[in-house]
Amino acid sequence: MELSHRQIEVFRAVMTSGSVTAAAALLYTSQPTVSRELARLEQLLGFALFDRVRGRLQPTASALALFDEVQRSYIGLERIAGVAANLGRQDSGQLSLLCLPAFAHALLPGVCRRFRVQHAQVGVAMTPQESPLLEEWLSAQRYDLGLTEHDEAPPGTQLQSQWLADEVCVLPSGHPLLARTVLTPQDFAGQVFVSLSPDDPYRLQLDKVFAEAGVARQMLLETHSAVAVCAMVAAGLGVAIVNPLTALALAGQGVQLRRFAVSVPFRVSVVRPTFRPSSPLTLAFSAAVAAELAQASLVLAQTLAA
Repeated sequence: MELSHRQIEVFRAVMTSGSVTAAAALLYTSQPTVSRELARLEQLLGFALFDRVRGRLQPTASALALFDEVQRSYIGLERIAGVAANLGRQDSGQLSLLCLPAFAHALLPGVCRRFRVQHAQVGVAMTPQESPLLEEWLSAQRYDLGLTEHDEAPPGTQLQSQWLADEVCVLPSGHPLLARTVLTPQDFAGQVFVSLSPDDPYRLQLDKVFAEAGVARQMLLETHSAVAVCAMVAAGLGVAIVNPLTALALAGQGVQLRRFAVSVPFRVSVVRPTFRPSSPLTLAFSAAVAAELAQASLVLAQTLAA
């Protein structure tokens, strides 16, 4: 059986319009042409699609079942056509982002706010993920854009460093150490210290700093995220050192910031999959990231100088 697209198109036009005359007008053709194509289709199928009742076509049960399948196919084509039309537009589409959980909380809300000023109809799907799955998924070209804290591009990607700032001290409101504007490792001697998980790279760097300074802290609390660390600090459970973005997002909510005398760099990098073509939307989103980070630098400087 060799059905043609034209025959299916004619059948659908008759079903949706209700008559051969209306179908012919819909397809910009003649009534005899529509009748001829319908007859050929019924001959190929080996059964009638319509009953002729007083000059009008009445769909058979077989026609209704066939029409359901035809409609599903056309809906799929219409979706493809819609996606194709949106690809060339700047005011619609979809962006998929992969980022560290800290960025989903402390950076991307502001970035999305900036981005939506000019691209209000663009969908943004954000997936937080920790390393090393974050790098693996970016290498697999599964996302349009990624945000990481590393300075080396995962395989199959291109990386652009956007921001570099030091980790900061976070203290609960009213803590005696707030009398100092810059805290040294010695200031933390004997303090209850809220730490990240033992395998966290920043935890490892900080432990090394305090070990080299010969400072012993009370390591009684640890958790997996900087947000959770700050929540414990806000509850008065201890002091900590975390990334500046999370600290800024929670500053004033029971948490106060101070500089740390030892530099522990924190980086934000934008990662683009090499084999997934960049669109104008990814470039616009990257620009919004840069603008939000520039604003964060100003706020951080003001907060630490206060």
